[in-house]
Amino acid sequence: MSRRDPHPELPVDTDTDALEIPPRTTRRRPPRQILHPRQSDRPLHLSPPHVGVVLLGGIFGTAAREGLTLAVPGIGGFPTTILAVNIVGAFLLGLLLESLLRAGHDGGARRTLRLMLGTGFLGGFTTYSTFAVDAVELWGVPGSGTADPAAGVLLVLATVLAGAVASWAGIAVAARYRPRTEAGS
Repeated sequence: MSRRDPHPELPVDTDTDALEIPPRTTRRRPPRQILHPRQSDRPLHLSPPHVGVVLLGGIFGTAAREGLTLAVPGIGGFPTTILAVNIVGAFLLGLLLESLLRAGHDGGARRTLRLMLGTGFLGGFTTYSTFAVDAVELWGVPGSGTADPAAGVLLVLATVLAGAVASWAGIAVAARYRPRTEAGS
């Protein structure tokens, strides 16, 4: 049972993509996946060196975000710093991933950069959990006198829409300034 790749021009995600997964059988043990030739049997999330670079990047990304939120508190109770961090992080992630994609195969130093800067640093720098808590706090508890539901809705819409536009802009900037490498590089 072979599936045709709908986008053969895109590189295979060597972290997770298997070209073919056999159907389930009646055996007790599930059958082994057939892996892409560049994919190892050990997933990256179980590889100590790869986990280490994500951890290192995450430590610095989280510290950078916390430093910014302490240095620049929100304006009038509105979490402007978290909003800005999430938008800037979305832009940088789009820029980074598109640049790495255009540079060639996801391996070696490019993979390490993707894991350390993309998954680690930018994953720690941006924050969904703080954004969610801030939105709930802005919506407030009815009757508490601190609720500002309009500000909560504004935060959610601004984060989602501006984040999407920012990531698209990062991809567009990388595409403009970094031409694709030739196939096979």
